[in-house]
Amino acid sequence: MLQHIIDRRLSGRNKSIGNRERFLRRCKEQVREAVRRAVDGRSIRDVERGEDVRIPKKDLNQPVFGHGAGGIRETVHPGNREYVRGDHIERPKGGGAGGPGKGQASDSGEGEDDFVFTLSREEFMQVFFEDLALPNLVRTQLSETPEWKYHRAGFTSDGTPNNLHVLRSMRGAIGRRIAIGAASRHELRRLEAEHDELQRRPKTDAQRARLQELAAAIGALRARLARIPYLDPIDLRYRSRIRVPVPTSKAVMFCLMDVSGSMDEGRKDLSKRFFILLYLFLTRHYEKIELVFIRHHTQAQEVDEDSFFHARETGGTVVSSALVLMDEIIRARYSPAEWNIYGAQASDGDNWHHDSDRCRELLAERLLPQCRYYAYVQVAEEEQNLWEEYAQLPPVYPHFAMRKATDAAQIYPVFRDLFKKEGAKAA
Repeated sequence: MLQHIIDRRLSGRNKSIGNRERFLRRCKEQVREAVRRAVDGRSIRDVERGEDVRIPKKDLNQPVFGHGAGGIRETVHPGNREYVRGDHIERPKGGGAGGPGKGQASDSGEGEDDFVFTLSREEFMQVFFEDLALPNLVRTQLSETPEWKYHRAGFTSDGTPNNLHVLRSMRGAIGRRIAIGAASRHELRRLEAEHDELQRRPKTDAQRARLQELAAAIGALRARLARIPYLDPIDLRYRSRIRVPVPTSKAVMFCLMDVSGSMDEGRKDLSKRFFILLYLFLTRHYEKIELVFIRHHTQAQEVDEDSFFHARETGGTVVSSALVLMDEIIRARYSPAEWNIYGAQASDGDNWHHDSDRCRELLAERLLPQCRYYAYVQVAEEEQNLWEEYAQLPPVYPHFAMRKATDAAQIYPVFRDLFKKEGAKAA
């Protein structure tokens, strides 16, 4: 049966959702550019707002067929009262006929207003994060609360009408009717053959009595066969589906932020901007993901989201304390056999000199073998000892990446570079 689904959801002044989606796909590049400009010009905390997108009308023109040069053709101009056939029309003076003021020059560029429309909050965020993904995300073994998927599992005698398998039900009904009526049909054919044979012979009283007996027996057998139901409830077969647990993509992201004394307010602000982008990206794109927030100076501490972004505590610098705490949490709560483990670290690179080589050893020997991906962002231009130690890791561990971001305008490009989809990175 043919079904029609009518979407009656309203989308801003009753505009068509389907038409709007097609328009966004068509103007994808202009929309992306508008989103990039918006990100550069607004606070990171306001990144989830919508945005006005301006598209020049020349970019909205539809391709049309036109007459090529040459050939002989006649054109009828409606409303012409000045020219007759054979007259030559003079060129307009002072510019083309399409300019303002009947041929007067214009300094307004294209001479047409831009088309302006507003991206909603959801559309803005979709474009904002559309080509980003967690690298190397794989499905792990079953969790304590696994996801379920329905698979076909043959047929069952109970079910809902929409799962009724007609062909299998009719096949069962035919088999049942054949099995139940086989003996009766065999006996009926034998009696009918005997009845026909007696009908062809001369009739005696005994034969007439036998014919009556045969007719009664044949009628009884036919009535018995007629009482066999064409389709019985026991014939009905329904498609059976069972729930099967499937592996889930469980992931955890460790966010490590340096809050030592060398991290002034500007550098802390850059780090927070990076982690806010990361937080928005993860919570929007992944349902089953956990975030672990670690702040560190001389000591590292696991904190909640609010403390991570707003706490004022500071101190000296021992970066390895955060890496040690991350390793302890992984061993206690996140088995690499069950979890996709990621790490993101932001620091100015200033560290106690004898601690930097220990940080490299911790990453190389403990953390990177357990992680799918680890990103380090330095929010200072100077390449200090921590940067020099970390620079030895990428050639050996391709899933370790490091970038610099010394200005607020660089946070978004650095973030996109670190978390581009794998296909985009290869390109």
